[in-house]
Amino acid sequence: MPPVIVGRAGPLAGRRFPIGDAPFTFGRQARSDVVIASRRASRFHAEVRQEAAGYVLHDRGSRNGTLVNGERVTEHVLQPGDVITIDDESFVFEAPADSMETIVDFSLPAGMIPDRRENAGPQPVLNVTISGGGPVGLAFALLLDHLMGRRVSVTIYDERWTKDGSRVIWKDLGQGNVRRQQVVTIQSRQFLNLPEYIQHELFTGDNYTEMWPAGPDSIRGAGPRNIRIRYIEDKLLEIANEKPDRITLVPERFTPDGNQETVAKSHVLVICEGSRSRTREFFKDKFGQADTTIYSLDGHHLQDVVLGLRVQSELSDPMIVLLTVAQNRFLLNALRGDGFLNMRLTDEEAREVVGIDPVKQVFTQCIASRPCVMSRDDYGDYHCATHHTLFLPSLVKGSALWRRVKEGLSFMGVPEENLAAVTAFRLDMVQRPRFTAQLYSPTAATPGTYGFLLGDAANAIHFWPGRGLNSGLASAISLARTLNGAWTGRPFRDADFTRHEAAMSMLQYRHKSRAWNAMVTTDEEGKVFAIKDLIGRSIGDAAGGTDREADTAAFMDQLRSIRDRLAPRMPGLPDDASLRKHLRHVNDETLHTMVVSGPWDTLVMGGEEVDIDIFYRDDAPSAVPAQGPSLSAGS
Repeated sequence: MPPVIVGRAGPLAGRRFPIGDAPFTFGRQARSDVVIASRRASRFHAEVRQEAAGYVLHDRGSRNGTLVNGERVTEHVLQPGDVITIDDESFVFEAPADSMETIVDFSLPAGMIPDRRENAGPQPVLNVTISGGGPVGLAFALLLDHLMGRRVSVTIYDERWTKDGSRVIWKDLGQGNVRRQQVVTIQSRQFLNLPEYIQHELFTGDNYTEMWPAGPDSIRGAGPRNIRIRYIEDKLLEIANEKPDRITLVPERFTPDGNQETVAKSHVLVICEGSRSRTREFFKDKFGQADTTIYSLDGHHLQDVVLGLRVQSELSDPMIVLLTVAQNRFLLNALRGDGFLNMRLTDEEAREVVGIDPVKQVFTQCIASRPCVMSRDDYGDYHCATHHTLFLPSLVKGSALWRRVKEGLSFMGVPEENLAAVTAFRLDMVQRPRFTAQLYSPTAATPGTYGFLLGDAANAIHFWPGRGLNSGLASAISLARTLNGAWTGRPFRDADFTRHEAAMSMLQYRHKSRAWNAMVTTDEEGKVFAIKDLIGRSIGDAAGGTDREADTAAFMDQLRSIRDRLAPRMPGLPDDASLRKHLRHVNDETLHTMVVSGPWDTLVMGGEEVDIDIFYRDDAPSAVPAQGPSLSAGS
């Protein structure tokens, strides 16, 4: 006799629902096994699955949660008499003793856990390989594990890891791994779609701040959260280490040619290696050639070079936000003032970003060709521990770049002694034709492998608008939901990924169009210019003298306009007297550059966001009322 769900309170009180072989679902959608009447329930709210441990109730990321015996759960092995509550409706799980007998040997390897149904074969397990164990790869693995449980087996490769006893940890600087200290801003639309236990692990104590105001892209009344990327990586890897039965961590470089057999035996290969992904290039004939022309000016692919300055600012969060949004030369993304001051460089300044080997007395491309971090040493120099070079501009007294760096520090309230490290980024974008591809067809010996691009491997985005990691997390959420819904044990088809591919295309269009408008601006006659070129022009103009009074008045107008928009959502913004006092410390050239570079185009950067929930359910949380353009930074 099969187990049953019996209505206890609500419209279905007294009704009996037998649990069969298929997953048994609760939700508002009409095809649910138990249709919940309450509007507080999600369309796909929860389900019961027959697994190795027994009959397991899973909350499927519902908005208002699922209770068992009065306690909120995400996953619970049901016992006879357990009371399941969804809003104001409750149900009792009833099962005869013989249906609850456990006959599973947990020592069996993943993929060979037998189905507890009589005469059933092995439970089909989705085999997933991930190349790249950064925040997107790890978040995707944990999302998939949360949704699918023992129906999935995940293997992640990353050469930046190493073994420490039975655990996998990040390599340190001495092992050749430069950890990322940048602060990123994660929108509520993304972090609220993570499993609750991951949210609780990430956003605790002093590990994050909410310096940017909530906007029209914020959901459930939650604003964007600033958090250090290294902390995200550490926490996600720590959680993955706790799931060795379903997530295998391999501290090795993934090589697509050397791992062809592994890929061919996987159902899914997920590529999360970043914008210069070797694996994506290996399969470029499958994913198609990227187009650079859409992000070009006068036939040249536009690229920004940004100097990243590790700093501790003495300004308040509201002052930092206001000064950042008012111009396009400096962006400070920080955690209680501690973060990176990013300086957009002109082409002439970018040529100064080089290191010098003080022993061999030769120049090197060190910081210019890769994001090396040059930390301040005991002598006050900025030293790259990997290449043993020094940052040349800080050594040259006549360096125009270093003089402007110090002006930027002053503008953002950073004493020169609070500059701890220097790095550099080269930023450009391409348009990708597709994000999903069948890499290998099914054979008698292999299941057929589909490949997916996620994170920067899919959509490398200029970080000025602060959507890089947000786009990566959204893509991971979309793919995890798609695989959970599409997996039946049979080979996948292109049609299984229509919704995910549509979501990825929307993310590319919205986030890259926003980012392009962070790289260019338009004059009164409609001509498009790179913002870096306007900055270069302003420096040249300032050499002949500036009208400081006029520049101060113009910049104050920019600051007031932004302050008026932010005031309803951000308390503590500085008044005119405080702003004028602060600007007295800024020299004429820097002030003129601030005016000419213009404020952020928040009309373009704000507005409707890509909501991937529309592809997977139609009860997505409501956004807070729009009170002006959304603002965010970082990532």
